[in-house]
Amino acid sequence: MSDDPARREHELLTITEAAELLRAPVATLRYWRHLGSGPRSFRLGRRVLYRSDDLRSWIDAQPSQAAPEPGARR
Repeated sequence: MSDDPARREHELLTITEAAELLRAPVATLRYWRHLGSGPRSFRLGRRVLYRSDDLRSWIDAQPSQAAPEPGARR
């Protein structure tokens, strides 16, 4: 199997694999799916799948949660 970057872009991940990539519990991904607020997913038969490029786009779209610098003005 080749290590083609274009092929990895469209790789399908299970909910467990997506949770590992996001470093979040599977239950959190299920909850986000229920709310409609997490990364885009779809069903293929009984399986919930995520496209790796959709996960990366969702990660990039998340606002930074960095703590403000001490003494910084808002």
